[in-house]
Amino acid sequence: MSDERSQTARLLWDPPPKPRRGPRPALSLDRIARTGSEIADAEGLAAVSMQRIAGLLDVTKMALYRYVPGKAELVALMVEATIGEAPLPDGPRRDWREQLGDWARQLATVFHRHPWLLDATVGPRIMGPRELAWMEQALAALDGTDLTGAERMDAVVLLSGHVREITQQARAAGPAGAPEAQLSATLGELMRAHGERYPALTAALASTAKDGGQDEALEFGLQRILDGLGLLIAGRAG
Repeated sequence: MSDERSQTARLLWDPPPKPRRGPRPALSLDRIARTGSEIADAEGLAAVSMQRIAGLLDVTKMALYRYVPGKAELVALMVEATIGEAPLPDGPRRDWREQLGDWARQLATVFHRHPWLLDATVGPRIMGPRELAWMEQALAALDGTDLTGAERMDAVVLLSGHVREITQQARAAGPAGAPEAQLSATLGELMRAHGERYPALTAALASTAKDGGQDEALEFGLQRILDGLGLLIAGRAG
């Protein structure tokens, strides 16, 4: 394991204990991470820097480095502080489909509130206890099925990938509106001029407008993924 990854793992999994006596330290890993998260929420991940955080906390950048050795470790701490606790089951244990559906919707909510997490949670990296707890809960929802461990992992990756893609589209659309509505408006203008060349697309857009043009991509894709998993699970049970 590289020095950077080792330092990240230590900060996430074995942080220094809080002193029980004496004056409270001016800084803490949690305070540093949450300050970075506030910047990222307001301006995006690119706006986060050690210098910026040091200024907001009224300390020198060198003082900050005594707690966090670099930006990579800082971002890992920000993710862990922001993603929150994994959603706990509400009431009696439900079937796997309900559990995974709720899990995906709550993940979408987290990404919508903190879009910079989409950039911070890609590629091979060290994950913290909270982030792994989210994965643990999704995998545990498939207990009792005959899916292999690899298939369960792939199912979770597929669900999270769908959530990420839809959230990414919403982020790209910006405050002007939902991505499906913007796409429909753009295509509608083109179809008014060239619709005779694309009859299937024209009909689909007309039907969308008649139905109210609501963005249902997240839920539609989620249900189709769960349908496919249901067929696989039922086939194994049979």
